[in-house]
Amino acid sequence: MAIKLEVKNLYKIFGEHPKQAFELLKQGLDKEHIFEKTGATVGVQDANLAIEEGEIFVIMGLSGSGKSTLVRLLNRLIEPTRGQVLIDGEDIAVISDQALREVRRKKISMVFQSFALMPHMSVIDNTAFGLELAGMSKAERHERALDALKQVNLEQWANSYPDELSGGMRQRVGIAMAMTFNPELLLADEPTSALDVTTQAQIVRQMMELRDDFGTGIIIVTHNIGVAAYMADQLIVMHHGKVVDHGTREEVLNNPTSDYTKKLLEAVPEMEGKRYV
Repeated sequence: MAIKLEVKNLYKIFGEHPKQAFELLKQGLDKEHIFEKTGATVGVQDANLAIEEGEIFVIMGLSGSGKSTLVRLLNRLIEPTRGQVLIDGEDIAVISDQALREVRRKKISMVFQSFALMPHMSVIDNTAFGLELAGMSKAERHERALDALKQVNLEQWANSYPDELSGGMRQRVGIAMAMTFNPELLLADEPTSALDVTTQAQIVRQMMELRDDFGTGIIIVTHNIGVAAYMADQLIVMHHGKVVDHGTREEVLNNPTSDYTKKLLEAVPEMEGKRYV
């Protein structure tokens, strides 16, 4: 299959002295020592990825590992310090703001950990809100929003309000909001972390159905090994801003190459990775 998204030598340095941080990286200093010397934080360090069309790509790591920073670089919610993010061969790190808006409208959407749905608006109006901001007519945006709600099995709740929905249902509205633009890539940053185990499994399966039914590529950020074990075609593990393991889920979970990943997996109960199977 064709490469949909490619990351080449991608860095994100937070702070006022990125040049100093790069010099210290060349000298082999780690993230903590660079912060002590410069006040700069290494968010992502020399990431290289290739994601195929329709693939489920999981970014795994604990808090502070750089996984959420990386996923926000993929649609330029934050600006890279150095490197390339190529979508269909186009480097979105250097395109104009107008061109970036078109990429976000047509190719890539994002689901966040927690959606603050507007309580005074119905589910269908919340779902269609992005389309309203884009200037689409009410009839057309409601049609699109209803189609997206059908994709997450919430069309019967279209005229309800957020306080009538469970936490898992509100998260599915968040997925529907992202799907209104019919994206080719869906970025999901910890979409299950605030939910109970049963609802987590429902959200995971919902996203996999989107891939199976519509060919949507999914890049999901998680610290949950069970999610990774169930979903991933490819899987990376991040630590201190670096990709320390990369491969298929079988390769990474059964034969990790880094000591960090081995320790991470050893700390997880045996059944954790089988939760969603």
